[in-house]
Amino acid sequence: MTSFVLVLRRLSIALLTLVLGLTTAQAGISYSLLENQAAPGETVTVRAILFNDGSAPLSWTPPKNLVMQWRGKDSVTRSLAYLQTQGKPVDVPVNNFVIFNWTAIVPTAVNGVQAVSVEGAPDLFALDTSRGDPNPLLASLAETPVVNAGAAAPGETQDPVLDETSVRAAGATQGYGPSVTQTAHAPVGTSAFENFRNAISLYEPIYFVLGTRPETNARFQLSFKYRLFNPTDPTQDSFMDHFYAGYTQTSLWDLSSDSLPFVDTTYNPSVFWYKERMWDSANNRFFVGLNSGVEHASNGKDGDDSRSLNDFYIQPEFAYRFDGGSTLKFSPRVKAYFAMSENGDYPDYLGRVDWKVSWAQDNGLKLAGTYRQGHHGRNSMQLDASWPLKRLYSGMNGYLYLQYYRGYGETLLGYRHKSEPQLRIGLALVP
Repeated sequence: MTSFVLVLRRLSIALLTLVLGLTTAQAGISYSLLENQAAPGETVTVRAILFNDGSAPLSWTPPKNLVMQWRGKDSVTRSLAYLQTQGKPVDVPVNNFVIFNWTAIVPTAVNGVQAVSVEGAPDLFALDTSRGDPNPLLASLAETPVVNAGAAAPGETQDPVLDETSVRAAGATQGYGPSVTQTAHAPVGTSAFENFRNAISLYEPIYFVLGTRPETNARFQLSFKYRLFNPTDPTQDSFMDHFYAGYTQTSLWDLSSDSLPFVDTTYNPSVFWYKERMWDSANNRFFVGLNSGVEHASNGKDGDDSRSLNDFYIQPEFAYRFDGGSTLKFSPRVKAYFAMSENGDYPDYLGRVDWKVSWAQDNGLKLAGTYRQGHHGRNSMQLDASWPLKRLYSGMNGYLYLQYYRGYGETLLGYRHKSEPQLRIGLALVP
């Protein structure tokens, strides 16, 4: 066990450096029109692709309707497009995408080639609404030479004609087209690093906080999770898409002693299945998720100081979304311990349930609390509060982090020791 933990200790800093070096969370939504020709009264499909190019999962709710603009030569018409599925929120993992389709009917009054757009979006499409089949634009041959676009001399209004060799190299002829053929190419393989980058994401809070009781000390935590199976189709959710390997490391550091020793470090690998939304209410305000798996925790020491835990756990998550842009979540974690020969009395001090509750504003204040109840009045409580520093100064990253702890089990080594109330303050990268 000790050698395994030592390996984890050496790898954790390198892996977390990669995690924290990923790009900041952002999303890109692009719209497209699947058809290039449709007569008035016929339907067309508007497609949106939402891509999460960031370092953390994001949630997005597709609008039920889009406002379409149809611009012809002398007119502008506006109409609605209708979402083809239910407008439920979706969770998009890092470097993954989702697709949504809306149906729009071509207005009766439009005619000819239309410049079509989704109101409020920068995307612009062309649609030929001329009556007749086949599409007159595609069916018409362009009996005109191929020009060198943009090469007109100063003062001239026409681009020069390209030489015959260049035109034939493109698969066309000088006065008669189109005749270009296209060949599909196999996709380029993804590198090992890209596979890693696409699968890794943040898990528990990442923070560094300082306290002064009984002496100056620091507590810090690193955490990430790794998706074990890549989604074969991001638009179709599957059971295997939600399996993860996780790793969390928590350390208590004595800053008052001469050698600045670490009091204790807990190494916590796990394998689990997690889905944030397994069920949604009709109005999407209330939703239920699930986190369930097996985890190991140890402090990497031997002899009398060795501590290790193993447990199966199930953690249902009940969440409610408020209109003001905040979410309240209750997520009790129920544990069944096994193979605990070194410290079988751990549940007597920390119990078998972690009672967790949190409330978070969108891009604002987040409050979280965890309570554990053991036997004979033993218990522990941790309260966390975070505030984004960019709300104080727009150029800053991270979060102001405040943590309060009292009771048993602040370290795995000293789980039988009751810590005096401790208030720490510092910086969080992930609250």
